[in-house]
Amino acid sequence: MQVRKPDWLKVRRPGDGSWGAVRRALGDGGLHTVCEEARCPNRAECWGAGTATLLLLGDVCTRGCAFCSVAHGTPAPPDPDEAGRAARCVERLGLDYVVLTSVSRDDLPDGGASVFVRALAAIRSLPRRPSVEVLVPDYAGDPLAAVIGAGPDVLAHNVETVRRLTPLVRHPRCGYERSLATLAEARRVAPGLRTKSSLLLGLGETPDEVRGAMRELRSAGVDVLVLGQYLRPTRESAPVVRWIAPGEFDALRHEGLELGFRAVVAAPLARSSYHARGAAREAGGEVESPPGGA
Repeated sequence: MQVRKPDWLKVRRPGDGSWGAVRRALGDGGLHTVCEEARCPNRAECWGAGTATLLLLGDVCTRGCAFCSVAHGTPAPPDPDEAGRAARCVERLGLDYVVLTSVSRDDLPDGGASVFVRALAAIRSLPRRPSVEVLVPDYAGDPLAAVIGAGPDVLAHNVETVRRLTPLVRHPRCGYERSLATLAEARRVAPGLRTKSSLLLGLGETPDEVRGAMRELRSAGVDVLVLGQYLRPTRESAPVVRWIAPGEFDALRHEGLELGFRAVVAAPLARSSYHARGAAREAGGEVESPPGGA
């Protein structure tokens, strides 16, 4: 049975209309956001601040994880103009910090890495160069190297949950060790690139398991850690086992900083892209955009 949601998880919708401008720009460009597809609780706040996380490669994932509400099945072929439309949307909104992510595309030889590369190139060509964070699937080898070679300011990949719960919560194609390997390989390929990962808490993990995952992420060279409360997006999704109190998140943030993470975002509503710009600045990974472009 689903446990009752506590008061500290209530989300307020902003009073201004700026979030509507973001929605219109995305709609006009035929773009998707992980904000909506994953039913992120912070989308009103982020859109109200004029920011969004763009979802590349369509809105249908070839995997279906128990914590996620993104549609899964057989996706359409990649849209050759998606990268250009993403750049035009970024320019229209005047964004200074952009997060690019995607569904998993196991149907594609490179997993869709080439679309990240094209989107990065298109955004880099804008008159005003924003900082770009990429939140990638579990790439390795040439696909990962290609994305890194395109020059993101931050590379993120989420382990999502602790080792023991991975087979229960994530798709069979996902793997805890595989995710750690993606992050460690990114560190080896580009030692100066800031890397990032996140965990959703409340799925049944123990405090020791969380600390163990934090240590393993730090050993993989991860710079930025995000810890947030898991929220059940649909009735078919994995249930919430426990609500984590704000004070517990505060304690985990301090432990993370003591472990050596450059930045830790830990709060009930924190998600991988939540306060991404602030975390990148704290970690020293954001490149300031010059007034006239790159």
